Amino acid sequence: MLSERRLEVLRAIVQDYVGTEEPVGSKALTERHQLGVSPATVRNDMAALEDEGFIAQPHTSAGRIPTDKGYRLFVDRLAGVKPLSTPERRAIQNFLDASVDLDDVVARTVRLLAQLTRQVAVVQYPSLTRSTVRHVELLSLAPARLMLVLITDTGRVEQRMIDCPAPFGETSLADLRARLNSRVVGRRFADVPQLVQELPESFEPEDRGTVSTVLATLLETLVEETEERLMIGGTANLTRFGHDFPLTIRPVLEALEEQVVLLKLLGEATESGMTVRIGHENAHEGLSSTSVVAVGYGSGDEAVAKLGVVGPTRMDYPGTMGAVRAVARYVGQILAES
Repeated sequence: MLSERRLEVLRAIVQDYVGTEEPVGSKALTERHQLGVSPATVRNDMAALEDEGFIAQPHTSAGRIPTDKGYRLFVDRLAGVKPLSTPERRAIQNFLDASVDLDDVVARTVRLLAQLTRQVAVVQYPSLTRSTVRHVELLSLAPARLMLVLITDTGRVEQRMIDCPAPFGETSLADLRARLNSRVVGRRFADVPQLVQELPESFEPEDRGTVSTVLATLLETLVEETEERLMIGGTANLTRFGHDFPLTIRPVLEALEEQVVLLKLLGEATESGMTVRIGHENAHEGLSSTSVVAVGYGSGDEAVAKLGVVGPTRMDYPGTMGAVRAVARYVGQILAES
């Protein structure tokens, strides 16, 4: 276990390196931080931190930089989440409150996260597999043609056209709409098939074919839309950190183009708690020089999707974690109110 003083030295090294982009020496540490010990003692502490792999010497200068292991300890033990200021929180709320639909919420969230953190922002659309039905609307377009509209609790809207086997009157349509909603509203998608399987038998024989067709389309919609969707923004921010990547940012950009990789990254975030993956903790080789900060968001206690940022390991972790958490909270509130 590191002593409290050495933990303080490590914290100071991380803060200075993130702020200045320059390797940190013992003289600079004692000048900038109230460590209460001599430069010689700080040098001894830095030597011990280096021996244990928390810091490293990038070249022959006297300065040191944090390693992945050092950042990990900083995040786990030393970094509080930096709260956003009142004006920042108000700006987030006003910006997201202006959203007109789910696509707009996701697009605005990506832009906001990228601007706040100056990193690459990644936002996952709410998963239908974790959603519940808010409403099912049935509209008559012609005597034997209907439109089905499925609305989820997260504001997602899916539309399908249905060609009926026979004309279906307005009275029968209103009856089906009412019975369908009474069974499925507020219920999880996974529960819907069992809830509606006996519904056709409660209608007149001449209407059962159409009712069965409508239900088949509804169930297909629930299954079809399980594909995960993502939106990404702020990739240009990486160009500001060119020297933070060993050779080139190309492997990072290539990894960010692979949706499967990004979904896996976000998938590693716990349902509600924040996940920080640092450097080589990221399984994808192209992201071994980056850190990922991600958290779940949702309209209640349960997360329906994840959002986060990707940036260099030399990251303002407290500020980034605070921004990611705050944005996730506001997006969850918007989904709950939509």
